Amino acid sequence: MGRRIIVINPNSTASVTEGIDEAIQPLRMTGGPEIEAATLAEGPPGIESQTDADGVIMPLCNYIRARDNEASAFVIACYSDPGLFAAREATRWPVFGIAECGMLKALTLGERFGVIAILSASIPRHARHARALGLGSRYAGEFAIELGIAGLGDGDEVLRRMGAVGERLRDESGCDVVIMGCAGLAGYRSRLEDALEIPVVEPTQAAVTMAIGAARLAS
Repeated sequence: MGRRIIVINPNSTASVTEGIDEAIQPLRMTGGPEIEAATLAEGPPGIESQTDADGVIMPLCNYIRARDNEASAFVIACYSDPGLFAAREATRWPVFGIAECGMLKALTLGERFGVIAILSASIPRHARHARALGLGSRYAGEFAIELGIAGLGDGDEVLRRMGAVGERLRDESGCDVVIMGCAGLAGYRSRLEDALEIPVVEPTQAAVTMAIGAARLAS
């Protein structure tokens, strides 16, 4: 049996994978499963539409099949959870989507969660996912920082916009937990949580934490 959790960035932007790798670094431990951050080279630069999300399903499943013998779990590190159900059919190991895991984590921290999206176009897709999981009554709402993948390199501006959106979610939508609705932004989590004074969930960390539990219990 493999002892590796493979965390897949389904877009082809290397800087996003680097951010994911930083997010999961605190979860690496002596005696624990190896955790690898990988890039899906066939993916688009960013998954910013339903078309983008649907387009990565086949290459994502092919990648998972090719690495099945190395793994004990897979994580799809995109808040749209693209191809999650197809991916679960492609391997004998558990597959975790960061949106699903982020929402489940948020349920343990408060009554209603809000999501910080990077683009407004992502919001209907995320809302459908929350409703499909039966979490419509716990989903307080979502606002976007309106920065695409290419704009996420300006750390001060990203944090400023996330803070403003988080305040709207807290004060206007009544959420008591915020989820960062994009992979690779973990470096902002603690500062955002300090600013908002409510829990902030980084979904890749939530998913990898669940994957570690699954890997250890299966060994």
